[in-house]
Amino acid sequence: MANGLLLRSDLHILFDRGYVTVTPDCRVEVSKRIKVEYENGRDYYKFHGNPLVVLPASTSDRPRADYLRWHNEEVFLG
Repeated sequence: MANGLLLRSDLHILFDRGYVTVTPDCRVEVSKRIKVEYENGRDYYKFHGNPLVVLPASTSDRPRADYLRWHNEEVFLG
């Protein structure tokens, strides 16, 4: 599947809600707002700044940088 991200269910929900994003260079970013809004996030901050563990071998199957950039600018809560 082109342009897909395979995330475990909790990370997928956080991604959809803007608390987690993936940068165009495929690094995970976690919003500080998790801690502020939920008084939580400890389990997720360990991922902050880390590259995705698994990426498809074929670059055509990897997430598109322009879509990731859009998510970073329009959805991510920074």
